[in-house]
Amino acid sequence: MASQSVGFDSNNHTWLTDVFSGVLVSVLTISFGLSYAVLIFAGPLATFLPYGITATFISATIIAGTISIGSSFRFAVAGPESSTAAVTAILSTSMAEHVITNNPSAQLLGPVLVTLSAATIATGIVLWVFGVTRLGRAIRYVPYPVIGGFLGATACLILAGAIQVIVAQRLNFSTLSALSDRIVLAQIFAACAMAVTIYATWRRTRQPLSLPAVLIIGVIASHVGFQMSSLSVADAQAMGWTFPSSPTASLTPPWTFIETGSYPWGALPGLFGNLVAVVFVTAISTLFNTTGLEVETRREANLDRELRVTGIANVLTGALGGYAGCISLSRSLLNHSTGATGRLSGLTVAAISALMLVVNPAFLSYVPKFIFAGLLLYLGADQLNRWIIESRRTLSVVDYLSLLSITGIILIWGFVAGVLIGIVISCATFAVSASRVDFIKFGFDGSEYRSSLDRSRNDLDLLAAHGHELQGLNLQSYLFFGSANRLYQHLKVLLQRHPECRHLVLDFKLVTGIDSSAAYSFAQIKQAVLERQIKITLVNLRPKAENILRVSRFISNDVRVIGELDHALEWCENEVIAEHGDDLVQDQGNLRDWFTHILGSEADADELIQHCRRIDVEAGDIIVRAGDNADSMHFLLEGRVGVMVATEDDRITRVRSLGRYTTIGEMGLVANTPRSATIQAEVSSVLYVLQGDQFDSIKNNNPVLSQKLLIYFVSVMAERLSFASRMIGVLRR
Repeated sequence: MASQSVGFDSNNHTWLTDVFSGVLVSVLTISFGLSYAVLIFAGPLATFLPYGITATFISATIIAGTISIGSSFRFAVAGPESSTAAVTAILSTSMAEHVITNNPSAQLLGPVLVTLSAATIATGIVLWVFGVTRLGRAIRYVPYPVIGGFLGATACLILAGAIQVIVAQRLNFSTLSALSDRIVLAQIFAACAMAVTIYATWRRTRQPLSLPAVLIIGVIASHVGFQMSSLSVADAQAMGWTFPSSPTASLTPPWTFIETGSYPWGALPGLFGNLVAVVFVTAISTLFNTTGLEVETRREANLDRELRVTGIANVLTGALGGYAGCISLSRSLLNHSTGATGRLSGLTVAAISALMLVVNPAFLSYVPKFIFAGLLLYLGADQLNRWIIESRRTLSVVDYLSLLSITGIILIWGFVAGVLIGIVISCATFAVSASRVDFIKFGFDGSEYRSSLDRSRNDLDLLAAHGHELQGLNLQSYLFFGSANRLYQHLKVLLQRHPECRHLVLDFKLVTGIDSSAAYSFAQIKQAVLERQIKITLVNLRPKAENILRVSRFISNDVRVIGELDHALEWCENEVIAEHGDDLVQDQGNLRDWFTHILGSEADADELIQHCRRIDVEAGDIIVRAGDNADSMHFLLEGRVGVMVATEDDRITRVRSLGRYTTIGEMGLVANTPRSATIQAEVSSVLYVLQGDQFDSIKNNNPVLSQKLLIYFVSVMAERLSFASRMIGVLRR
């Protein structure tokens, strides 16, 4: 019984905390919602402000309730946001101006409400499709300057909307004269003072009750000022200080306010850009707010789920006469910080927003315009600071100038032009930036960077002497016209510096792609290389890149394509050795000559041969196994063997190959340690094995020969270590 009581008390405490947090956040939702309604229904729509309030709280109710139920974050709070309200305001104002221009006596409310509803439904459908098809990830690839410019422009529109609330007309060059009116200037000054007060109190304290407290105190102080100036409420209203009296709005579907066939369809082409802006801003706001919640709460969200839920919420909202909204970062974080953990907090916000639908909007005639104008100034300035001012700290000069340009283009020519030109600017900026990326990770030649095939001392000496005939480049990044041309210029200089070059290896392993515009530069590369009778070898080509080079005829019979760099290097090395090698290398192996070469004495060679035993192996035969005792070493006279090791997933992979006139297991024999790798014949091979007891016999009976063998072993290991050091040096360039 005691444990049940504790569990009940815990659950009781949880839902009480959720309800309390929801009530606190609802205060902000109401405050912001009223300012959004004032922003959207400003200018010629000011007389229909009660309908704007109804639409706002329909949106807040439906969006908050739907997203609180379906969001990845159980404490999520949603509704209209400042950015979505800004583009919605532009849409409503544009429709109103179109109607007034074409027929000043035409009905204004119906077309605006229907347009807002249709835009919201379209937004919801697009977001839902993005979520279902998982195209929401594509939003993350929109260039940041485009997003920043877009949201920076909405911040400017919020600021302009704040002024429009006071002057009752859209702010542009033709209406600037209205700002010279003394009463208008006084209201703008009061709005600025209100914005500063909000910043000094709510922004710094982040107490949810401080914002409505500032607004209420502002209203009271205003009426005290009216009384001191001998102004009645009616006088203040007549002078434009407060909102005009408006008819009471009803919960009626928007399409009932418009007669059949009277919708101004001709306005839609001009509104297309604003419709796209509503969709884009809502999607971007959903992305950024969701990502912000992930970072702040250290919880991972499902973006596709958020888009689907937001889409459904907007479709329902549009059908009932509301406008677009999404999850709110600031209000969700406030809800979380006050202890909310469940979905009941978001449902509480929805319930309180629904209660606002029955509040008589006549109270607005007692609210000075500068109160909500000041709140809008604060919201606009806050967003402007985030996207325009603070972005300068994180963006390069070019990206920041692009952001400012896109913001200006949107404000002058509209959202569609801003986005299209912004994408062009971003693509051009990306192309310039990409062209500056070093497209060559490192360069090498055959004297310092070789294949994994261990060769004889003679072969190694040949490669050291003639390795410059093999020149290679390890390419990276994305190759297009600019970077391919730089590659051509680099190769011209390289070939002038190394006229002895006979083999050119181009490694495309780190190349992410090749643009078809690079074909001309590759044609120039091929012409310049083949004129010098140099053989071209291409390595690690992706299928798409290979197809582009084949279509452009860069790849032909005189261009070799090899899958791996190691095999390409081995082939080129064989070509160099074949051209410069002596008889010992070219003829069949002679054990006595080889031993005489490494020991400096035919007598020592003969004695070593007497201690060795010949073995013949076929391809695939295991010569030694990893983990076995190293009781012997092998001299590889003919053929080729591979050094095989086991990987973490129990696969066997070849890490190195050894050719004729090389040794196997000499260090294990000397150190008496277990085999570190398996040796397997790759082709039919001839080896001579020196057992451990025979090596001990040499040490005991012929110290001079023993010393010569040890010196040879050390020289082999020194050469391998030197080779590894040279390769590391190449890779670190």
